[in-house]
Amino acid sequence: MTEKQKTVGLGSVYRIKVTLKGLKPPIWRRIEVSDRITLAKLHSVLQVVMGWTNSHLHHFRIGKTYYGEPDPDFGADTVNEKSVKLSQLLLREKRKFIYEYDFGDSWEHEILIEKILPASEGKKAPVCLKGSRACPPEDIGGVWGYAEFLEAVDDPQHPEHEDMMEWIGGQFDPEAFDLDEVNQYLKRIG
Repeated sequence: MTEKQKTVGLGSVYRIKVTLKGLKPPIWRRIEVSDRITLAKLHSVLQVVMGWTNSHLHHFRIGKTYYGEPDPDFGADTVNEKSVKLSQLLLREKRKFIYEYDFGDSWEHEILIEKILPASEGKKAPVCLKGSRACPPEDIGGVWGYAEFLEAVDDPQHPEHEDMMEWIGGQFDPEAFDLDEVNQYLKRIG
């Protein structure tokens, strides 16, 4: 079997940059996933790498099509994410789509397909290659609530400082991102 035949049989790996929209400086992650991953599993990967707790509804918006967990209360036009693999979407490099998490806070993530690489034996996916900044806390109120939260926790004189510090459990570092910890969690959902 030639090297090319081995690579074809293994499929492809998508190098993806995930950026939480609306925040400056940006919160982002660079990941690699197999082209054989379902959108349901990609959702699980995104939850881990971003630091969310999977406590809210979500969907992917690719072109005009929504993929997620079909729910009659949120429209019948959602395609079941469990039945769709990345390879079936015919995505190309530099293509972008949206992953929205928590419809109340409306956390929109821009998903950019940076590269499509041949898979290789021994290389593990999913994996997080890089990232920057901590994920906002759940139920903070979206982009605007997060800005107010940061203002309160950064200023001990702020009237909401003590309440916010207690609510968050005593500490929050908006610059924190632990690549090793993220990859340990990814190994569990592999």
